[in-house]
Amino acid sequence: MHPFDHQAPDTLAAAVKALAEDEDAQALAGGMSLVPVLRHRLAAPSVLVDLSRIPDLSFIRDHGDRLEIGAMTKHATVAASPEVRRRIPALAGLAGDIGDPLVRNRGTIGGSLANNDPAACYPSALLGLGGTVRTDRREIAADDFILGTFETALAPGELIVAVSFPVPEMAVHLKEKNFASRFSVVGLFLSRTGGRVRIGVTGAGPHAFRPTAFEDALSADFTPGALGGLAVPAGELNEDQHASAAYRSHLISVLAAMAVERCLAGGDGPRDGRA
Repeated sequence: MHPFDHQAPDTLAAAVKALAEDEDAQALAGGMSLVPVLRHRLAAPSVLVDLSRIPDLSFIRDHGDRLEIGAMTKHATVAASPEVRRRIPALAGLAGDIGDPLVRNRGTIGGSLANNDPAACYPSALLGLGGTVRTDRREIAADDFILGTFETALAPGELIVAVSFPVPEMAVHLKEKNFASRFSVVGLFLSRTGGRVRIGVTGAGPHAFRPTAFEDALSADFTPGALGGLAVPAGELNEDQHASAAYRSHLISVLAAMAVERCLAGGDGPRDGRA
């Protein structure tokens, strides 16, 4: 690693101030992505601003029509939360299927979304539920948050404070994982509310995205048959040692149909929301 200073403020205001004072400072959440990057000397921040001692960033709040989750809330906490398991069980299932116990007990929802790995799980839920990212400066709608590979709408020094997820009528999360890393080869989060369907896909392309043709077809006819003949073009998808673009295209269609079937069978729970 390159040498760096370490600060651990105990308030959000102090963390924002520390980041603003040094343009080479970087926020540290769970460290599941940043620490390996530092270890391989791929980044050289002058200061790490550790957010782990800020109590106001770790919470789960039920606001009736939505759940709000603090940025520093661990994946394991989301997975085990009675509120999440009751209101959006598919989200609890997603969190419980991230990485391994070490990752789930260190990694955070805010850190995952800020990093925006193309194969991370939470971006699919953000898009699939139509969530909102709240920062220290503003609110950012899901469709405006993800801009590209590891690229978000966050400005330099801007910190995620919480993520708000509307509570859907039904939702399912499915994931074909790489069994070494447990990242998504293809992950899919589908929700339905008031007859409208949203789908977030991760792992398949350069970044998480919504297959809007699938959403429109299912909003008109919520059956697996409505997806007949629809496919995300392989030319828009990743091809690597884990899967071809054609396979990923096929898998998106298969997972979308499976998600509809599970919704029609009663929805998703924290133990059955995976392929």
